[in-house]
Amino acid sequence: MQYICDFHIHSKYSRATSKDGNIDNFAKWAQIKGINVLGTGDFTHPLWLKELKEKLEPAEVGLFKYKDKKLKNNHNGFFVNNNNQSEVRFILTTEISSIYSKNGKTRKIHNIIFAPSFEVVEKINTHLGWIGNLKSDGRPILGLDAKELAKIVLNISPDCLIVPAHAWTPWFSIFGSNSGFDSIEECFEEYTKYIYAIETGLSSDPEMNWRWSALDNITLISNSDAHSPAKIGREANIFEGDKISYNLIKEAIMRKSNDLKLIKTVEFFPEEGKYHWDGHRNCGLVLEPEESLKYNNICPRCGRPLTIGVMNRVCRLADRKMGVPTAVGVPTEVGKKRIPFVRLIPLAEIIADVLGVGTGTKSVDKYYKKLINVFGNEFKILLEIKKEEITVASLLEIGEGVERVRQGKVSINPGYDGEFGKINIFGENEKPKITEAQKTLWN
Repeated sequence: MQYICDFHIHSKYSRATSKDGNIDNFAKWAQIKGINVLGTGDFTHPLWLKELKEKLEPAEVGLFKYKDKKLKNNHNGFFVNNNNQSEVRFILTTEISSIYSKNGKTRKIHNIIFAPSFEVVEKINTHLGWIGNLKSDGRPILGLDAKELAKIVLNISPDCLIVPAHAWTPWFSIFGSNSGFDSIEECFEEYTKYIYAIETGLSSDPEMNWRWSALDNITLISNSDAHSPAKIGREANIFEGDKISYNLIKEAIMRKSNDLKLIKTVEFFPEEGKYHWDGHRNCGLVLEPEESLKYNNICPRCGRPLTIGVMNRVCRLADRKMGVPTAVGVPTEVGKKRIPFVRLIPLAEIIADVLGVGTGTKSVDKYYKKLINVFGNEFKILLEIKKEEITVASLLEIGEGVERVRQGKVSINPGYDGEFGKINIFGENEKPKITEAQKTLWN
């Protein structure tokens, strides 16, 4: 059996998040998306932790299920018909923002913590509460060295897992160009041996990470970092096994389990991430790494430093060229370790591109809901359902759009300095001519 897992999300108690970020909506959207295991996020926040305790109950060891039996499969127009509520599991996770000085430089590092039980969570929260204010933000900011965070958490429970979050983003990550480190060892020192994985983030993908041999023994995982329920699953991890539990997930990430394997990750096209290339948003300037070098990383329009993006940072640390040895199946020990990945675009974005409207419009919502109601969930549509079946249930162009994404036949203006990239599934001369009737009526 395969399990689609998204471990990194944020509740309504984190800054810049949707007010709809409650456990009811996350349970609902996990069904709609087809997610089997969802991270709770934000377990350090007392009000969110209270909600989690009230609305979740134990399932498999270290996992939890939503216990509101009154929530039926009719969710505001969605009739989710292939996934019972009991099949959605939650795993206790949170993200900590560490801001501190080390080796003469200010560091801003985000780390995801996985915990096996509410009892362990309570102990972590008590200890971290002595250091900073956990009530101020679902993703608390602590003046705590990332190494010390690992020490505290692992001393409380060796069953916890620490994963550097969105490892390459410029401002808040272990390898970020503005406040990160040049190696895991520099950040975590003697606790490096407990760092088994990093989260690649929306602006990078495994192929980019494979360019750096220092990560050869590090598992690359991908999560949505969703700030609203509808965004969960935009990146995810696919595990395979006969059963699942907290320990099996942890051991699979550590590559020590024979019963559960991480077999694939689901990725953004990294160009769509908002820090893929270099640039300066205020000046509307976006540059490839080679172009930035010509300007000494200074904006030629205003004279201020450019925001150095993920691709530039990867190029700086990489000791391999793209594709050497990166492809799955390369007959080397390095190549054999690679976990495959697939790049996808969220279904609502595909529909919006076809219709030539925004993702939040009624016409997109209408087609999205019908496809979910017909086929069961979004991941099933994006990964499994045949183009012809999608066409019958919606439009020829939507079926074609899904197929093009699967084949990687898209063009993207890369994101930079906080601006998401712009995706075009169809070229200028191939834009579908959708009538107003097609936008509003069903066949």
